[in-house]
Amino acid sequence: MSIDPTLLDDLAWRGLIAHSTDLDALRDELGSRSVKFYVGFDPTAASLHMGHLVQILTARRLQLAGHTPYALVGGATGMIGDPKESGERTLNSLDVVRDWVATVRSQIEPFLSFEGDNAATMVNNYDWTASLSTIDFLRDIGKHFPVNRMLARDVVRTRLEAGISYTEFSYVLLQSLDYLNLYRDHGVTLQFGGSDQWGNLTAGVELIRRAEGARVHAIATPLLTRADGTKYGKSEGGALWLDPQLMSPYAFHQFWLNAEDEKVGELLRVFTFLSREEILELEEQTREKPFLRAAQRALADHVTTLVHGKDETEQAKAAAAALFGSGDLTQLGAGTIGAALTEAGATEVSGELPGVVDLLVEAGLARSKGEARRTIGEGGAYLNNVRIEDPDLVPSREDLIAGEWLVLRRGKKSFAGVRVTAG
Repeated sequence: MSIDPTLLDDLAWRGLIAHSTDLDALRDELGSRSVKFYVGFDPTAASLHMGHLVQILTARRLQLAGHTPYALVGGATGMIGDPKESGERTLNSLDVVRDWVATVRSQIEPFLSFEGDNAATMVNNYDWTASLSTIDFLRDIGKHFPVNRMLARDVVRTRLEAGISYTEFSYVLLQSLDYLNLYRDHGVTLQFGGSDQWGNLTAGVELIRRAEGARVHAIATPLLTRADGTKYGKSEGGALWLDPQLMSPYAFHQFWLNAEDEKVGELLRVFTFLSREEILELEEQTREKPFLRAAQRALADHVTTLVHGKDETEQAKAAAAALFGSGDLTQLGAGTIGAALTEAGATEVSGELPGVVDLLVEAGLARSKGEARRTIGEGGAYLNNVRIEDPDLVPSREDLIAGEWLVLRRGKKSFAGVRVTAG
């Protein structure tokens, strides 16, 4: 197994190191042996999202550089949840958390290799937390945590006036226990996570120093923001989920395709495995010919393929091409066309099909029947990518794509779906 001595330089160039405990010492260790590291994921929802993907891909980078990953799914910490600035979390039942643990594991596993000298290991902190007595926890872990330092944490200070439960206040002890346990049982000496976790990461480092007299490491990745400073992780429809049932591959692909020019280089560095030379070339193309959106296309294709696979990426691209008039709608799968039209905006009709004028109004592509007729007369209205010549046309059931959809388009860029159900 070969170790890549340039790993930290690459992580720094990609903007993946926001904080570190001792970067020079860590560089020496990462350059001399296979370091065992861990990153944790709490199952506080039914799917991981874009923010988690940063950590998953960072773990993959470390493993490709010769280091040994421990991916932790928090069956215990997921029952509590890290404190949020906005208020107390709703606690989920053990059965719900168990289901989410399985889902989260299945989303992480495809990104890591479980074979070879530096094979990945999946762990669940419920395994060593469930049987731990309160007395042992307080004696062996709690005694190492000065309350004044716990109160100084940003999220705790924010919550003190409104109130924070002892449960969430104590979360840092449980995450630190994870690091201590993995250090003792597996020799893990590096933990990383998002910069919002920096207080938890350094608390684990300090616990190992106090309890074991050993030096271990932590690094944190930065919080990604849009050009206006707002957080990534939300789309108009909600979080950028990795689960295709919560966010379709089409919508996922479209999100990356719509990345801002100012941010596309940063996103390419963080979310793709393209080389430095390839990314710099794409950034240059963005500066010289932004209208081609070459960097956005490369970003969308690469990330969607990583998460959903090549076939789904090709379907997403085919759907976009077809919806904008340059592809064959009939070649799209029912799931793809349905997801794409739902994302774009769809209306539903049942029973007998209305005429195209009424459909254009119902779909929001015309404000009135008169406007719909004028659009048709000017040659700017399309049904299933075929120009509508007759304003009195009434679509038939044979026109339905995948047995239930009509695609209406006005001009080159405005389109909408009509889902037809039995009346």
